[in-house]
Amino acid sequence: MKDLLRTSTSLVEGIENILNLQAKIESDASNKYLAMAAWLDRNGYANTASYLYKQAEEEREHFLKVFKYITDMGGIAVTPSVPEVQQEFASFREVFEIALQNEIAVTQAINKVIAKCRAENDYATEDFMMWYVAEQREEEKNARRALELFELINGNEADGKFQLDLQISKIG
Repeated sequence: MKDLLRTSTSLVEGIENILNLQAKIESDASNKYLAMAAWLDRNGYANTASYLYKQAEEEREHFLKVFKYITDMGGIAVTPSVPEVQQEFASFREVFEIALQNEIAVTQAINKVIAKCRAENDYATEDFMMWYVAEQREEEKNARRALELFELINGNEADGKFQLDLQISKIG
């Protein structure tokens, strides 16, 4: 059946494969944020936990957007497996250090999709992916801002941690 579908789509196999990989990356990001939010909840950072629960939902929406694009283009979207994710963190700050590294990795993956689109002259998919480029600028900026707040507010004292929990929830 895949060969029959392939004749009715402009989505080449290489683009379909890299889009399925991107969908998995977005799904994994959602799961990572969910685990971070749960850790924050368990450790008393309710405001920041709410912020990361929202981030988890946003990443899930990003996943679904790619997934649906693949099917809309006549491709075969692959439901990603759910890998184990880190459940425990050494500190409040470490959550955001990891979040920033994850956002940078997502940006790099998006750049690879766009490079593949350009190599295959797939302008429709490149146009679709440009939304993600703009989104990632915001995501990285917000993750950096959270880490800046650790520098601006003394994160080692109880009052500083309380202020961090309040301020991080206001980002974005």
